[in-house]
Amino acid sequence: MRKKVKEITDEDLYSLNIGKTWRYFKGESFAFWMICGYLFFEYVRPQSIYPAIDFLPWTQLTVIGAILGCFADRSVRWVSSSVNVLLVLFLVVILLSSVFAYFPSVSYDNLDKYYLWVIIYFLIINIVNTRKRFFIFLCVFLVASFKISLSLAITWAQRGFSFTSWGLSGPPGFFQNSGELAIQMLVFWPIAWAFTHSLKPHVSKNWYRLLMLMPITAIMVILGASSRGAQLALIIQLVVMNYRTVFKPKVLLSCCVSVFLIWTFLPDEQKERFETMGEDRTSRQRILYVENGIEMIKDNPLFGVGYFNFVPYFNRYYPDDLLSGRAELPHNIFVQVGTDTGLIGLTIFLGIIFVAFKTARTVRLCQEEDQRAKFATYANVSLVGFLVAGQFVTVTYYPYLWIHLALLVSMKNSFAKPS
Repeated sequence: MRKKVKEITDEDLYSLNIGKTWRYFKGESFAFWMICGYLFFEYVRPQSIYPAIDFLPWTQLTVIGAILGCFADRSVRWVSSSVNVLLVLFLVVILLSSVFAYFPSVSYDNLDKYYLWVIIYFLIINIVNTRKRFFIFLCVFLVASFKISLSLAITWAQRGFSFTSWGLSGPPGFFQNSGELAIQMLVFWPIAWAFTHSLKPHVSKNWYRLLMLMPITAIMVILGASSRGAQLALIIQLVVMNYRTVFKPKVLLSCCVSVFLIWTFLPDEQKERFETMGEDRTSRQRILYVENGIEMIKDNPLFGVGYFNFVPYFNRYYPDDLLSGRAELPHNIFVQVGTDTGLIGLTIFLGIIFVAFKTARTVRLCQEEDQRAKFATYANVSLVGFLVAGQFVTVTYYPYLWIHLALLVSMKNSFAKPS
């Protein structure tokens, strides 16, 4: 029998009344506990930070728990969305691409890198199905990301904002590499900014100052991560945020000051990396990946060379274009999808991105119209950051896009219902 959930008002949530929110959370369903636990273990990775608790596969257990919990949670109902159809179609194309791949065994070994995101996406959109649940789930996402950004911003400050070739390293997992870490911050900071300003009328000044640390530390991590693609994406995000008013003197001055401060904070070594962009060996190798990746798509337009077949295919057919060692992934999300799944999969992937932008425009975070518009805009700014940075790294099957889609669909579904 489902336990009674403690009542809580929207004002209790928006004023960040931790005591009442925690009591409400404790009264929630097992499925909701598990999906929140999954997000925490996937993003914070306490099992990697503290080896003493690394005796169980925590992320897998929380996913299994969420699946089992759905059967006991009577509030779980199937949520329809065009995103659902596109994600399933993309999975079908990946399966067909694997069957017809040049190296099928490589494809089969990597199938979990996508289908697990489909499972997690459907769990989130069907369990996180009320405004209160969505607000708490979003808080878990923000707190988990803030834990990473705060600790690494402090690390960068302690070393005097100096440059290192490895940038900043996140917890073991998806965000350990500095480039992937920076993309998570690109996705995180616009949502954190919108969240903070939406709650400003409801929280104290001290709470507001603390919340503002989320976007501030995230931007610091982007600057300290030594990822040129992420830093370029940050500048584009700032332009997109202000594109309607960018030519107003006040806004134009603010943008110029922001870019100047970003450039000032960059270490000299990082500035040199920008100046040699396109000429250094890393850049030249990635250009060859993209150029030859486009040729692979032209030669195999239907299903590409095969899901995750880019590396072995490149090693076999383009050995003269390897500047050192063996091939890596193509360092471009569109080339990756195109070589993985051909033009069919690439078309579906572009459709997913289009629907994501479109869905964000209908999302409601708060009841006031200006706050809804603000959040929708910033959700799209997050997506812009992922897309721009994704032109320089291979992160199609990382959590950024798939969790973002789940948040958007959950928001749309939750706020379409009566409060």
